[in-house]
Amino acid sequence: MWLLDVNMPKQVIALLAGFGVTAHTAESRGWDGLTNGELVEAAARAGFSCVLTRDRLFSESAAARLRRFSQFSVVLVTIPQLRSPQFLEQFRLAWVRSPILPVPGKAIRWPSA
Repeated sequence: MWLLDVNMPKQVIALLAGFGVTAHTAESRGWDGLTNGELVEAAARAGFSCVLTRDRLFSESAAARLRRFSQFSVVLVTIPQLRSPQFLEQFRLAWVRSPILPVPGKAIRWPSA
């Protein structure tokens, strides 16, 4: 189960479902007011395996919690900020080329350059 940070479009949930990935938003869990570290802790304790974010500093600010929850991964989505339909299409195309493969205990960039 994956979590979308508050800066990810909610429509990504349906897109991921089409790829067989169950996802929820931080907002739907009532976690939209948490710091990055608190979000990692809450998500890991709730059984999530990763968080998708566009926050380039997320992994740095959550580094200590990421070390504590070594089964959890942070995925920095590097697709440029676009209007929702264009972002979703770019996300879909990137996934088809190379699906997200979270690495437990690590922060990764996706899609890779």
